Amino acid sequence: MGNKNMPIITISREFAAGGRTVAKGLSEKLSIPWHDRDFIRLTAENSGYSEDEILKEGEELSVGARILDMVLNNATSYVSSYDAIYAAQKESIIKLSGEPCIIVGRCSNMILREAGVPSFDIFLYADKDIRVKRAGNLIEDPDTDVVKYLEHKDALRETYYRTYTNSELGFYHDYNICLDTGRIDYKKAIEFLADIIQRDNQE
Repeated sequence: MGNKNMPIITISREFAAGGRTVAKGLSEKLSIPWHDRDFIRLTAENSGYSEDEILKEGEELSVGARILDMVLNNATSYVSSYDAIYAAQKESIIKLSGEPCIIVGRCSNMILREAGVPSFDIFLYADKDIRVKRAGNLIEDPDTDVVKYLEHKDALRETYYRTYTNSELGFYHDYNICLDTGRIDYKKAIEFLADIIQRDNQE
């Protein structure tokens, strides 16, 4: 059973900055659920798109794809899959915010702000060299150029966030706290965040 007194927590992050690890740790510390991959299932139910389509397009958008969407949007018969999936994700996020939980990514901080739902918003980042090392442990294909892969993932997330929020991913005014998980290890980061959130909730 979740802790009814906890706030909605959102975690935005650079690729390989530890978003899922920190979310899982906070979930255990605060006794509230966290949502990332299971979020895809709920969005699929709300949108009619498959889980594979949502996994592919649900948080990543290239500049080229967005330009093509903008051109095609002038055609009355065209509906952007990115826009439709974003709308479904937005609905899912607002639905999940009915109970205390942790939501990873997907512009959740800005969606909840627009909906008037109070949340504690976190941004995680780390130096590129550290994230490249972490990403290398996550990628199964040994022939992958890890640096290019990380840069590509970062660019897709940044374009997606900018497109749907009109803000920049990592802009500190959009968060309650920003943490460098390269200098603060995951365990300390989780303990630090849990302490802040619990103290804030008691005031």
